[in-house]
Amino acid sequence: MIISIIILNYKTKELTLSLLDGLFENYGKEIEENKIEIILADNASNDNSIPAFKKSKYFSEIKLVENKENYGFSKGNNIAAREALGEYLLFINSDTLVKDKGFLRMTEFLNKNKKTAVIGGRLINKDGSDRAPAGKFYNLVYVFFTLFFSWLAPNLRFSPKKISEVDWVSGAFMMIRREVFKKLEGFDKNMFMYVEDMELCFRVKKLGYNIVFFPESSLYHMEYGSSDRTFAIVNIYKGILYFYKKHGSPISYLIVKTMLVVKAGLLVMIGKIINNKYLTDTYSKALKTWKNYYCG
Repeated sequence: MIISIIILNYKTKELTLSLLDGLFENYGKEIEENKIEIILADNASNDNSIPAFKKSKYFSEIKLVENKENYGFSKGNNIAAREALGEYLLFINSDTLVKDKGFLRMTEFLNKNKKTAVIGGRLINKDGSDRAPAGKFYNLVYVFFTLFFSWLAPNLRFSPKKISEVDWVSGAFMMIRREVFKKLEGFDKNMFMYVEDMELCFRVKKLGYNIVFFPESSLYHMEYGSSDRTFAIVNIYKGILYFYKKHGSPISYLIVKTMLVVKAGLLVMIGKIINNKYLTDTYSKALKTWKNYYCG
């Protein structure tokens, strides 16, 4: 078994079925020859997802994992990865489409480059533009500019045009050596959603491996979000705060926490002044979350 493709579904039934169509269209031969396996985990969608997957023409050829609750991205994928037999684990979002055989080129690259443990591919929007699935680690300067002067912020996320070593790649399209993923015990289960991909890559680099962006393999991203904007804002910065609590110094953690609280407080005040309910509600929730947030 070369590749274990891991897909996490949460109320994205139709998108997931479309993704399976593309996978079997492009990799049917490799799946039949047991070179590629597909592991589909449902995070307790509580809709018609499970019955639909069981009725699918692909059901007999995939491994279906039924999680008992919505464990989020990290833990949900970790549970699915326990079923994997492949030398490489490939995590792809359920809202992506496959239109070529680029996954095999990714494994060829990893076979030739033993110091690379993680490789990410290109993500293309429906309009043909590139998303930014690679990035730099969020140091204090980057966090400051992103929070308060975003128009001046350094280019933290990007999509290189050629094969490039980067700090981290998106969990929406990430291949990792199974032995490395197992050694690290997978994604940090304390991170429900957002920033968990950067945190995993940070630990991979600490082991001495490289992270590479590989634009010769691509997926089409359907711009579907399983969470609302408020949820995303709160949890992205909660993830950054957790990252600093886990990997930074006590001083750096305090600085990041202070910046987040100040940013949220300012936007709550602005929201009240201009009568913007979205700003007030979102950042009031964020302020409460960040101000009282401590990690184990």
